[in-house]
Amino acid sequence: MKLLKSVAMATTLALSLGTLSTANADICLGMACMYNRMTPIEGIDATLGQVGEALKAINDKASGDVIIGNIKDALALSKEINANDKVDRNRNRANDSLKKARSDVKNGDLTKATEHLKEAEQRFAELKGMIDLTLDDRVSQQTPMINRILNTSDR
Repeated sequence: MKLLKSVAMATTLALSLGTLSTANADICLGMACMYNRMTPIEGIDATLGQVGEALKAINDKASGDVIIGNIKDALALSKEINANDKVDRNRNRANDSLKKARSDVKNGDLTKATEHLKEAEQRFAELKGMIDLTLDDRVSQQTPMINRILNTSDR
């Protein structure tokens, strides 16, 4: 009887885990999946689009709430840019420009906000070059390691 209870419990547990894992296969758990819904390049493009929307809203004389909403969306989208430490440091600098623009809009100084938004736009655009550079760096760093493993040399 004890053996039968153990088998029934194990079978029930296995079936429930199997059902749970297939039903929630698209759910991502953990820190690694928190922001990675886009590639870094897609994140940069989306952020640049929101910064452009904020600049357009300033040019169209929109209300401060609309402009601040666009800047907040740009800050949220910038979290998707997750490539490496160098890109992250420069992303934080670009975010600082966005935060300055947001505070300028709150204070009613749209000319300074425009300057800060253009600076942020330029900094975010420069991030694309840093990603390409880091990929080239990775390849150049991996080649000597592969040569050591395979005991070969570059031609």
